[in-house]
Amino acid sequence: MWSRIARLFVIKTKFEAFLVIFSLGTGAIERGVHYLQQYPGYGGWLLFAACPVAVFMAGARILESVERNS
Repeated sequence: MWSRIARLFVIKTKFEAFLVIFSLGTGAIERGVHYLQQYPGYGGWLLFAACPVAVFMAGARILESVERNS
């Protein structure tokens, strides 16, 4: 029973990987906008830039793992 539920959370195709990366990116930009509102100036922009960079690194890792398993 648990293995059937766990299979729902496994990324199997590149399309699913791109959907996950898109949603991570959307959330990262939203968080970056909040950082800009809370920390005006260079500090906010640095935090804003760090959010999408983390998504780029995670996205590369996700795509790499999907390609390896295919």
